Amino acid sequence: MPAINYNLKYISLTVLIIQTTSMVLALRYSRTVQEDGPKYLSSTAVVMAECFKILACLCLVCYQEGGGIPKLFEVINTEIIGRPWDSLKLAVPSGLYTVQNNLLFLALSNLDAATYQVTYQLKILTTAMFSVCMLSKQLNSYRWASLVTLMIGVALVQMPSESKEPEKPLTATNQFIGLVAVLCACFSSGFAGVYFEKILKGTKQSIWVRNIQLAFFGVLFGLMGVFVYDSTAVLSDGFLQGYSKTTWMVVSLQAFGGLVIAAVIKYADNILKGFATSLSIILSTTVSYYLLDDFTPTSFFFIGALLVIGATFLYGMEPPKSSTITTKPNEA
Repeated sequence: MPAINYNLKYISLTVLIIQTTSMVLALRYSRTVQEDGPKYLSSTAVVMAECFKILACLCLVCYQEGGGIPKLFEVINTEIIGRPWDSLKLAVPSGLYTVQNNLLFLALSNLDAATYQVTYQLKILTTAMFSVCMLSKQLNSYRWASLVTLMIGVALVQMPSESKEPEKPLTATNQFIGLVAVLCACFSSGFAGVYFEKILKGTKQSIWVRNIQLAFFGVLFGLMGVFVYDSTAVLSDGFLQGYSKTTWMVVSLQAFGGLVIAAVIKYADNILKGFATSLSIILSTTVSYYLLDDFTPTSFFFIGALLVIGATFLYGMEPPKSSTITTKPNEA
């Protein structure tokens, strides 16, 4: 069994890197390609991805349990409807992710891009901190050093290139609001991820049942986002306005990514997920340079990429054990 989990751990991490890279490229393409009519609304795409995730998990539960549709309804009634308080536990990470997205929007409105990118990478350290506090995970000195290196590397990789357009001046109040918002988002991200990991690893329920519960609240909070930000556009041009084959591909990849992330958290952990996501950032930006021609690498990118790769290897290293010298007692 440990050998199977070990294989699933690295298989899920590899699939996560491929999926994240593919989704980023598809997302960039879908937002830049010129198509007739209005562009699709990202808020509705989030809701559709959660709906796809529910459908996929229902199929997986049906396959896993056997017995067809009657058995599926039995599982839903027993594990979800019949245990409302247990299901409500998943409202916590889902709600925190929604809060996090709003905090990041607030931070971007009050900070310059460089400060935002650097500060938001603190989520790597907050995730590690919550892993130690909530899951009693032990991290040696090499691993803490690798996490700090990873944080710096990702910040450099995502450092925006110099823009010729002058940015609007930001007051001290703007910067304070932005910093508080991004720091709260970092703690929200770390806590939500580790909380979900604690639920997945501390329950006998199927990972797919847990995903149905999480996606259900994701749909509810996502619809709230549609109402707040895009209700006028939806009433004007419809919920699925601007959807094309590329849009549906983005939605499918995003839904698949949610399932992969759950598997990574179940069989690996949030810290390793952070490393996989960081590597996918480098891979997606590199491929984007050659395929989409919408990215110009800078010296910051190359330095950051080396730091991320170095941090990945450093995380797997063990510090040398201190040798103890034993002395014989003096003979009388």
